[in-house]
Amino acid sequence: MLTSDKNGTLLTVIENKIATVQFGHPASNSFPRVLLDRLTNELTYLSDNEEVSVIILKSEGTSTFCAGASFDELLAVSTLDEGTRFFSGFANLINAMRSCKKIIIGRIQGKAVGGGVGIIAACDYALANLESSIKLSELAIGIGPFVIEPAVSRKIGKTAMSEMTLAAHEWKTASWALQKGLYSKVLETKEELDLEVDVFSKKLADYNPEALAEMKRIFWEGTAHWDKLLKERASISGRLVLSDFTKNALIK
Repeated sequence: MLTSDKNGTLLTVIENKIATVQFGHPASNSFPRVLLDRLTNELTYLSDNEEVSVIILKSEGTSTFCAGASFDELLAVSTLDEGTRFFSGFANLINAMRSCKKIIIGRIQGKAVGGGVGIIAACDYALANLESSIKLSELAIGIGPFVIEPAVSRKIGKTAMSEMTLAAHEWKTASWALQKGLYSKVLETKEELDLEVDVFSKKLADYNPEALAEMKRIFWEGTAHWDKLLKERASISGRLVLSDFTKNALIK
């Protein structure tokens, strides 16, 4: 299935019990709210699709995995309700990934910023290459990684999370992300990355799907309160994005 328009593209291909979901947007694979909703709905659908045992999540292009939230839409936010609604898109996506019954493998082929890091953290297993540096730049534009924090902290811990958040101007290398637990494995080239994704996903697809679903549930034990928590966090970001500081920072 392919959906494509000015808000980006979303393509799903199902083969041999593996669903490959690819998202894309001309602005460095950033997410307008419409594309966030499409991806959320697709993962929710695949969760109950008996033809699927494993999901591969990837993005278009070669240099950037995901640049996070759409700056154009952030600039357009004019009310608290609009801001909260926009950031709730990331909350809904992370919760859909968390509650999805299928194991989600992230194929990370390039840099990730902000919400993109949150998406990686919400994957059950993330494979990357050496070019897949990460950054949480939210404080530099007057907001913070409030919505994605629970997912990122769950993977790398509060200490590494605070280091990334406060050093909002710094890129962390793929090797750093591997050491902290965000990535499961880092390959040197994109070709090696794609081979590893292919081999690993096929192995998982041969396992008992009921066992995979039960393991997924266990992996995410203790996160049921995220349905409420992430929406509360979205309201914080929704308020801060209205500040003059953030508006000026986005224009620069």
